[in-house]
Amino acid sequence: MSRTSERALQEPTLLVLTALADEPRHGYAITREVKALSGGRVVLRTGTLYGALDRLLGDGLIEVFREEIVDGRARKVYTLAAPGRERLAVEAERLAATAREARRRLGASGAAAAPA
Repeated sequence: MSRTSERALQEPTLLVLTALADEPRHGYAITREVKALSGGRVVLRTGTLYGALDRLLGDGLIEVFREEIVDGRARKVYTLAAPGRERLAVEAERLAATAREARRRLGASGAAAAPA
């Protein structure tokens, strides 16, 4: 198993996979989508983004959808690979379960913690 599938995904990795879940995107579009998904909290620098993309490519979670030349420069467009889609689904369920439990516990403690 890859490093990425052995443990919970770090937020930037989760956001990159999420950004690619609905359509293929090139690096700059991924950066913009991650910023939008995170409400502006996560802004990926170029080196961080391409390091993450290289790691995700190596882990087989994403793949190059196509390569193109735009304004004389090479640009890769990335897409979520089948294992990446599965990994994202598992992570989404893990996060949803944790959120459900947090809400349950907050509700239970909210009644007990109310001032007298």
